[in-house]
Amino acid sequence: MYSKEQAKNIRQQFWTMFGKRYDRKWLLYDTKLKDVILKFSFEDRRALVSIEITSDDTIFRAYYYEKLISLKNIMKEEVSDELIFEENYILESGKTISRVFVMYEGVKIQKQTDWPEVYDFFYTYMDRLELFFREYKDVIES
Repeated sequence: MYSKEQAKNIRQQFWTMFGKRYDRKWLLYDTKLKDVILKFSFEDRRALVSIEITSDDTIFRAYYYEKLISLKNIMKEEVSDELIFEENYILESGKTISRVFVMYEGVKIQKQTDWPEVYDFFYTYMDRLELFFREYKDVIES
């Protein structure tokens, strides 16, 4: 078991090495759409690349989620046919968001031998998700 400080250092080292390996500016929070973000996550035994709608306004969140649903077939072709669509996902904080994500299971951030696989997963799928988002941003926002 790791202390909070050790766990924090491991996460920090993981993200620092990822940034050095893939030295590029990712879109992430700079989508120009309020409360719509692209995100990397490395949770307990899984890594995710997602597009998230984080607004507290359920009407706003539903509106953008429906836009993503309308592009579902294209998104599955261009990003991954293993995309998961969740209209009402509850974060640990209790906040409800909508998200579309692709997941890589069976990896742990504490296991450095998993890192190269996760780095490749993150790069591959975030690159595809960014390309999709840039291509269809006008449709999502209209």
